[in-house]
Amino acid sequence: MKVAIDNRQDLVGLTCPVGLDQPEQDEFWMQKALALADYAQQQGEVPVGALVVLKQQCISVGYNQSIALHDPTAHAEIMALRQAGQVMQNYRLPAAELYVTLEPCAMCATALVHARIARLIYGASDPKSGAVGSQINLAQCAFLNHQFEVVQGVLGEQASLQLSAFFKQRRLVKKQQA
Repeated sequence: MKVAIDNRQDLVGLTCPVGLDQPEQDEFWMQKALALADYAQQQGEVPVGALVVLKQQCISVGYNQSIALHDPTAHAEIMALRQAGQVMQNYRLPAAELYVTLEPCAMCATALVHARIARLIYGASDPKSGAVGSQINLAQCAFLNHQFEVVQGVLGEQASLQLSAFFKQRRLVKKQQA
């Protein structure tokens, strides 16, 4: 599978500063996810960024690449999970945390279940298709073989504003082209 080359790999291996409590750690990592979302936007993609953290170290990053890769599954979460699986040489990531700027869709939430992720932290809720609370909650679904903790709204306003500005600009461009 072709993977777009990016300059975000410098985040892999980064560790969280010592002495931060859990909410501060979550904000630290979400800032990095927001930077990945910004990079996605610069590439013409919907601005969503994600990273996988294990033992307070970033092991993988992802951002939306569906347009560039002509791949409907190339969401930020999926890209980060694919890279994490390669790094760990295992598709199961039971002690890992995934940080993402937007509430995962059903596809991504189900991938998190299959990866056995321990914890999901996201920024902006997705009232239209969010699948860990907004429309359905696949993170705590009794008929699935794994459940995981969800922390919502970490730097949510910043993530929401980033997405709103992107779609506002996209609508403006389409209107001008019409």
